[in-house]
Amino acid sequence: MSAAFGTSSVEKAHGLRTRLPWWALALPVVSFVALLTLLAGSAEARAASAPQSLGALLEYLARFVGVGA
Repeated sequence: MSAAFGTSSVEKAHGLRTRLPWWALALPVVSFVALLTLLAGSAEARAASAPQSLGALLEYLARFVGVGA
């Protein structure tokens, strides 16, 4: 019954902590807020035509790889 309230010998041997660091909660919160902001701001955005955006992406990738001029 004492193992339910204290640390076990395995945790002591491996140096495991039961508390999470502060960033383990902060990173998901920051990510959620950033994605929510992007979604909220997309209401005024206009959709680009698919062939034009695909062509721009392929041109960028070609320049990045060094294939195109």
